[in-house]
Amino acid sequence: MGLIIMKWIGLNALLLLLLLVKNGASESIIKTLPGYSGILPFKLETGYIGVGENDEVQLFYYFAESQNNPNTDPLLIWYTGGPGCTGLFSLIYESGPFTFDVANFDGSLPSILLNPYSWTKVANIIFLDLPVGTAFSYATTSRGYSSSDTKSAKDSYTFLRKWLLNHPTFIKNPLYVAGESYGGKLIPMVAMEILQGIIFSHKYNILHVNDRVPCKLKQGYIIGNGETVIISDYNSRIPYLHRMALISDEYFESAKTSCNENYYNHDPNNAQCLYALQQIEKCTENINLVHILEPNCEKFKASKPDDFGWDQSFSEDASVDHLILPTSRQDRQWCREHNYISCDVWANDPTVQEALHIRMGTIKDWKRCNLNISYEQNVESVLQYHEIFSKKGYEVLIFSGDHDMACPYVGTLKWIRMLNLTVEDNWRPWNVDGQVAGYTEKYKNNDFNLTFATVKGAGHTCAEYKPKECLAMLQRWISRRSL
Repeated sequence: MGLIIMKWIGLNALLLLLLLVKNGASESIIKTLPGYSGILPFKLETGYIGVGENDEVQLFYYFAESQNNPNTDPLLIWYTGGPGCTGLFSLIYESGPFTFDVANFDGSLPSILLNPYSWTKVANIIFLDLPVGTAFSYATTSRGYSSSDTKSAKDSYTFLRKWLLNHPTFIKNPLYVAGESYGGKLIPMVAMEILQGIIFSHKYNILHVNDRVPCKLKQGYIIGNGETVIISDYNSRIPYLHRMALISDEYFESAKTSCNENYYNHDPNNAQCLYALQQIEKCTENINLVHILEPNCEKFKASKPDDFGWDQSFSEDASVDHLILPTSRQDRQWCREHNYISCDVWANDPTVQEALHIRMGTIKDWKRCNLNISYEQNVESVLQYHEIFSKKGYEVLIFSGDHDMACPYVGTLKWIRMLNLTVEDNWRPWNVDGQVAGYTEKYKNNDFNLTFATVKGAGHTCAEYKPKECLAMLQRWISRRSL
């Protein structure tokens, strides 16, 4: 979607905005990083861009340039979940050009390794700390720290517009709004802000940001393990548990009948429904929410979800303050959460913050997920946005880890089918290296194309668990090949 070709400002206003960008934004090319010996073999940029009144909100980003052909490869702006989780998590553990040597991490500054399955093999990626209060993003006023779904979408659009004005060589690149988990709500909202900007610019026949660059209008978005319709997403956990043989036929049928398929928002006075859900909870209370096959380690166990409601604490508990590393690796049970401690140590190190050009004194403690931000989740469903886009020429990729209980694939399939699209390619396996990597189905409505894919064996979220398969999926999709 090379779609932020903003035609909504006149030439004089454009010059003024460019001046504001120069004054309200900062960017730094990162040549070296603590934990890596030598010059980085990829281009990494960090910086701040001001949004809101008087640029009172300063959004921090990491920009990893494509290692293939940055001049023509797509540009992705990436939203991690939460709300309040840093883009650095996605960069390090999922799709960025470098990661940490977690196998040999001993609590000190971790060593950096290159990621052979980075999505920067085929795309330019902006990893954004959004909303304000997330990681290194901050506000200059107390009022500025208040945010919401709608405000985050508007702030993100302003950020993207300013970033592109400050990086005009990327205006011509295809642009995809992308992300995961709670970011699944923001993605179509940001895409809508972009669409409205384009409609406005055409209506008033206002100049391109750069008249030398044609508008491609190649629009699309990418959502992995995402939220869309909150109540429906949460209700889908019960049928998912049944499909995965974690609850019996009897328990499922009892809950389905007595709760009338409303598990998350059930009637609190319905004794039969409450009993059925209690039986299910006994079966699943020790199951890992984000990957049903991996250990649910006691030290990192999330607080019990309220009747299968969304529990976010799994993304926060594995901070270095909560972990005592045993002297012998044989003495401890493996937990994926252990991998995340290295990120806490690295990002809180003063030499790292200096290398990343962090503005000193703007944050107290860096956290991967700040769950104490002042944030209003004021949009319950974004289905209406998908419905609007399904009538336009958008390219959409939706994928889910089939072992994710937090945002089960069955809930994702449910809202996709509510769009009443035509099935163009029936459910079938897709392969990597001759092995089944997942299953896919493609939908169509005139020029609108939606590809859905499961990633076999992946949890919440996919690229962390199945990096090779996810890179293959992205590469095929952006080149318009079938998975």
